[in-house]
Amino acid sequence: MNIQEIKNQLSELEQVAFVLPNGVCIPSHFHVTELGIVTKDFIDCGGTIRQEKVANVQLWTSSDFDHKMHPSKIINIIEIAENSLGLENLEIEVEYQSDTVGKYGLEFKDGKFHLSATQTDCLAKEKCGIPEEPEIIENQTTSCNPSSGCC
Repeated sequence: MNIQEIKNQLSELEQVAFVLPNGVCIPSHFHVTELGIVTKDFIDCGGTIRQEKVANVQLWTSSDFDHKMHPSKIINIIEIAENSLGLENLEIEVEYQSDTVGKYGLEFKDGKFHLSATQTDCLAKEKCGIPEEPEIIENQTTSCNPSSGCC
């Protein structure tokens, strides 16, 4: 989900709900404590220089149980970031505190924002000698030769 998509969804909502990947809702008294641009310059294990740039939203909950962020307040925070930081229509990553600060993707479904799990990956599999994962075809009705790599 990118910045424009979250603004569009927020403009249609009366209240905001975030759901963790395990299905548990983030308490409704959450705060948006940060919204920024994170740029990561790095070299992958194959020696390729790369850059990633995302909009980072940090959610936090405290003992302020009466606090509820209205969708228009979040839109306002986004618009301030657009004007003062030059925030572009970037993909969004969400940080939320669990055992440690977790980093999540963001999706919208069933009227709620769902935090999606993120994974590490080797970006230079061909240089590291790591074979690509075979594509899994569901409901395959033909038999498969075990040496073909499809099983």
